[in-house]
Amino acid sequence: MSDLLNLRKFVSPEVIFGSGARKLAGTYARQFSAGKVLVVTDPGVIRAGWLKDVEESLIESEIAYHIFSKVSPNPRSEEVMEGAAIYREQKCSIIISIGGGSPMDCAKGIGIVVSNNRNILRFEGVDQIPLPVPPLIFIPTTAGSSADVSQFCIITNLEERVKIAIVSKSVVPDIALIDPDTTMTMDPYLTACTGVDAMVHAIEAYVSTGSGALTDMYALNAIKLIKDFLPRLMSDRYNNELREKIMLGSMKAGLAFSNAILGAVHAMAHSLGGYMDLAHGECNAMLLDHVINYNFDHSFERYKTIAEAMGVDTRGLKSKEVKSRLIKSVTELKNEVGIIKTLGQKGVNSSDIPLLSVKAIKDACIITNPRKATLEDIKVVYSEAM
Repeated sequence: MSDLLNLRKFVSPEVIFGSGARKLAGTYARQFSAGKVLVVTDPGVIRAGWLKDVEESLIESEIAYHIFSKVSPNPRSEEVMEGAAIYREQKCSIIISIGGGSPMDCAKGIGIVVSNNRNILRFEGVDQIPLPVPPLIFIPTTAGSSADVSQFCIITNLEERVKIAIVSKSVVPDIALIDPDTTMTMDPYLTACTGVDAMVHAIEAYVSTGSGALTDMYALNAIKLIKDFLPRLMSDRYNNELREKIMLGSMKAGLAFSNAILGAVHAMAHSLGGYMDLAHGECNAMLLDHVINYNFDHSFERYKTIAEAMGVDTRGLKSKEVKSRLIKSVTELKNEVGIIKTLGQKGVNSSDIPLLSVKAIKDACIITNPRKATLEDIKVVYSEAM
């Protein structure tokens, strides 16, 4: 039995990476013998002009399509259900999503619902999807969510003011067309938040109890790429080479966390984002250094390796010194890219912490945190992040 506990699986979509990849949407849709495509996106992506390239590709491939763009920054369960109804009405057979994490998660939710005929909120948890979803082709326009390569789907339950995590290889996209060009229209703060989101993915994947040789190499390389190039990108936003480096870091972080799962930062960020309707990457950023402080002694060697990947010289340092320098490095990165607010400055009150903590402790991501967290522990970390 002990040998079985050491087994690891690794799931990944077929990845096409590089400038112009977005223009292959029609080509890959045709490979699935698509009758009609539901294209899931959002108003911001449409305004940025990226949807047009997908439409032209589908038209060139003589594939019919219908656009669904009623997607909020934190996709709601109601939007998923509306999208599923439209998928059926339009008699679609494949889903293409172009956008950030929100359209892609909404697209995954739509796929789950049309195959399994139940409300999306019924699929919360790990491996709760009985029937396979339709083919998914994803084109990310942000470098951070990694929904284009992961087995995660995050949906907001507006009534309960909480985000649910659906984790299943069923929602790993079939094709990821990862095109760094599409990130060019992100504003500076979104660039910062999504970049730090990718950093959190990589750090949590590396210290996760589900980590292993198949994920470690992706996580550590992602950490180095983001630490080295995100601050430079913030001061040179239209540099194609830097965009590609961060997109590559995001992809590698996504492959790592999709397979190793995450930890307390994400569990707490899901609770916070659902309750306050805040951007996911920003929530992660505000919590990261505080969770590192909480976890550090329970995964010293792994956090030491992370510190080294971030450029910290750990030779001769004691545990407390390594922790201090790692947290300093994380804080400096956040400051460099302009993420400086605390939970309190974003409107969180001390009276919110008990409810936030109850929701966080139930999140699937808490299971693989390197330190077993109690409800009281979570309350303390939230308080420290205020």
